[in-house]
Amino acid sequence: MDTTKILFQFVIYLSCSCVLSVFGSKECNFPAIFNFGDSNSDTGGLASAFPAFLTPPYGETYFREPFGRFSDGRLVIDFIAQSYGLPYLSAYLDSQETTFKHGANFATAASTIRLPKQVIPNGGFSPFYLDVQYTQFVRLKSPSQAIRNRGKKHAKLVPQLQGGYFKEALYTFDIGQNDIGEGIFANMSLQQIKASVPDIISHFTTNFKNIYNISGGRSFWIHNTGPMGCLPYITASFPSAERDEAGCAKPYNEAAQHFNYMLKQAVLQLRKDFPSAAITYVDIYSVKYSLFKDPHKYGFELPLVACCGYGGKYNYSSSVGCGGTITVNGSQIYVGSCERPSVRVNWDGIHYTEAANKFIFDKISTGSFSDPPLPLNRACIRS
Repeated sequence: MDTTKILFQFVIYLSCSCVLSVFGSKECNFPAIFNFGDSNSDTGGLASAFPAFLTPPYGETYFREPFGRFSDGRLVIDFIAQSYGLPYLSAYLDSQETTFKHGANFATAASTIRLPKQVIPNGGFSPFYLDVQYTQFVRLKSPSQAIRNRGKKHAKLVPQLQGGYFKEALYTFDIGQNDIGEGIFANMSLQQIKASVPDIISHFTTNFKNIYNISGGRSFWIHNTGPMGCLPYITASFPSAERDEAGCAKPYNEAAQHFNYMLKQAVLQLRKDFPSAAITYVDIYSVKYSLFKDPHKYGFELPLVACCGYGGKYNYSSSVGCGGTITVNGSQIYVGSCERPSVRVNWDGIHYTEAANKFIFDKISTGSFSDPPLPLNRACIRS
């Protein structure tokens, strides 16, 4: 090998090493997190608006009581906040001892991106769809300075505006599952559901742009949606749907995958529209699906069966939910949790256990399922 070639390779090596060193040494330090989403990241929003929604055994694993989360314990968003040394996010709708000094959570269970056709109490979807979550963020941000001016007593309840608080925050999104679910339970065909996705994504993009413009934020972490066809509320409701190798309802996973494809295309365009922003697309679908395809590999069991539920192959019934009671042969039966939630994937037929959420967080935080492939602690780095 001649001297010129050796020198050229050495220069390339040094250049790559410098680049890796620069990116490898930079870790993001977010003062706050603002989250928009549905039950996958709701830390108390819907329970604050409709207190009767959560009863024991919700929250039993970690909080020892219902704590606003549709799980036995913590959610992925809780582990995200914890990884940055931040407290768990307060729900925007929670008025009891709430502080927004480290961000706020606008997510509510059953939220959609688009305005749903029916909302609680006349239907199954949250009135706090993404448009409303955006207006709540505007309301939080706009009067914060005026409230702080009232004095220390009020100042401790609202965000710190100094030092670019909103600009330096992390903005997270986990929403879209219920838009697909609305189509499924309206008995739309797979083709009809797919045809509705562009409009759903258009609404998402509009809200993203609005949040970007008013917040001044530059760091965004966007989850795609999970394998809906693996959840007991789908498999129990549509027993004749074609199954895949994991036992999941194949058409409904196809619908979720189509949504995810369109969402990723939208993210790619948003990067072009906002080149100064770090926008990370997170393939949470693949991580969640691995729990159904290879549960034993990761220490889980019975992934298609609800831990807290009653009835049938999937331990799920639309007539009685987790924490409810049902009369069987004249006797009242309490619908409680399984013996070992720590080895179960699904909590109540729709949502994941704390153990599954921790597994999901551990996987996505590495960057292995992200585009660009940067870990969570570098979510402020532009690709």
